[in-house]
Amino acid sequence: MSATDTPTLEAVMRHDRLVVVSGLILVAVISWAYLLTGAGMGMTAFEMTDMSMSAMDSAAMQPAVWNASYAVLMFFMWWVMMVAMMLPSASPMVLLFALVNRRQREQGNPFVSTSVFAAGYLIAWGAFSAVATGLQWGFEQIGVLSSMMVSTSALFGGLMLVITGAYQLTPLKHACLRHCRSPMQFVSRHWRAGTGGALRMGLRHGGYCLACCWFLMGLLFVGGVMNLYWIAGLALFVLLEKTIPIGHWLGSLTGVGLILWGGWMLYSRLV
Repeated sequence: MSATDTPTLEAVMRHDRLVVVSGLILVAVISWAYLLTGAGMGMTAFEMTDMSMSAMDSAAMQPAVWNASYAVLMFFMWWVMMVAMMLPSASPMVLLFALVNRRQREQGNPFVSTSVFAAGYLIAWGAFSAVATGLQWGFEQIGVLSSMMVSTSALFGGLMLVITGAYQLTPLKHACLRHCRSPMQFVSRHWRAGTGGALRMGLRHGGYCLACCWFLMGLLFVGGVMNLYWIAGLALFVLLEKTIPIGHWLGSLTGVGLILWGGWMLYSRLV
């Protein structure tokens, strides 16, 4: 490659990064806008947050009418919410894939769109959303979750906090967190060429992201699935846990705090 080619190559790489960053920002903005406008629930997220934090009246306590259309609505609510909450922490990995993919193309390997890699995340988050929708239905049927998607049982809330806190301290949690915190290491070990390889990489890393955070996402059942304070707080925590130098320690300390909080709730329920 001649010296005159370098500026052109750098300009192309800057353009690629700009396209990927712009795409990530656009998807995040659309996802948050969908949530803020109520995710098809007939009221804004601000109104649902106020209702979930106030004392529930008898109408709000009536169970939701679950049918096919409502289940689909709930699935998409969870799926878009997962994108909104998880995309910021996944962005470094997506950007690194785009960079390495560009280098692969320079070496004569087939070019694969970064969207294929990102689709792996979407599939993984979609699978979790399907499970979360099923859990939401089940929790509502047994009466521990209201139609406003917030816990109605101190026992249920305390158990969720204790279980989530305990998971934060497990080797599985920290193994998955290491993969999320070390995108370069993941790429060097798991790079696969071609469209199928990119999709498998996205699915695999998306799986690590889920295994790192699925119990944390379950805390939405405690504070309110559409409670903006919980959504924003959990999204910020996931981002910090995966990106700041003390992320591992933050995860462990939070685990201890959740266990103590949940234990206090259970004790208050029993005495």
